[in-house]
Amino acid sequence: MNKTQLANYFDHTFLKAYATEADLTKLCNEAKEIGAAMVAINTTWTKFCKEQLKGTNVHVGAAISFPLGQVGLASKIAETKIAIEDGADEIDYVIDIGQAKMHHWDYIKEEMESIVSICREHNVISKVIFENCYLEKDEIKQVALIAKEVKPDFIKTSTGFGTGGATLEDVKLMVETVEGQVKVKAAGGIRDWATCKAMIDAGAQRIGTSSSLKILEEFEAEAK
Repeated sequence: MNKTQLANYFDHTFLKAYATEADLTKLCNEAKEIGAAMVAINTTWTKFCKEQLKGTNVHVGAAISFPLGQVGLASKIAETKIAIEDGADEIDYVIDIGQAKMHHWDYIKEEMESIVSICREHNVISKVIFENCYLEKDEIKQVALIAKEVKPDFIKTSTGFGTGGATLEDVKLMVETVEGQVKVKAAGGIRDWATCKAMIDAGAQRIGTSSSLKILEEFEAEAK
């Protein structure tokens, strides 16, 4: 793997509540410079980032119902549609974690089918955020099995705003469960090349991180 190939794993991220125009301009400029796959931003910044990234291959990724997932399906659908209208190339939505904890699997499936179908209709990449730190292993597996059936483009470990982020154990479980039918994105707490490499080796095909530049620097230093 070379630096360009590594950078293309990255969903370069700035999802803080205090994000300003300067923050998002910097994020987009960095993403362009390194050749990231996407910038991950809150939906209010979709139009702005789309304009900043015009003429590049860097996607704009809107985070839906972020980070709690507790707004109800109608609101998630509305936010998804608005983000796509504003130019989002990718949608990362947070499942209703409470519904998963109550094992209301029909709800989780309906939610996933609803949002994934909107994304497919508009040729937009869909990612389903599990927030694994709140789920038991059998619950992670069950949501992954639903995803295997519904087929979003990616399932994702974490928001980075919960009590824990991506773990190798969870990435491996998700990869094994979907059996190549869905890609896996690792996100949350990935701040160095060693951790990033381990996630990729475990089968992650996207990495969500706000430390893209640091990881690339460490990768280059190791390669020398």
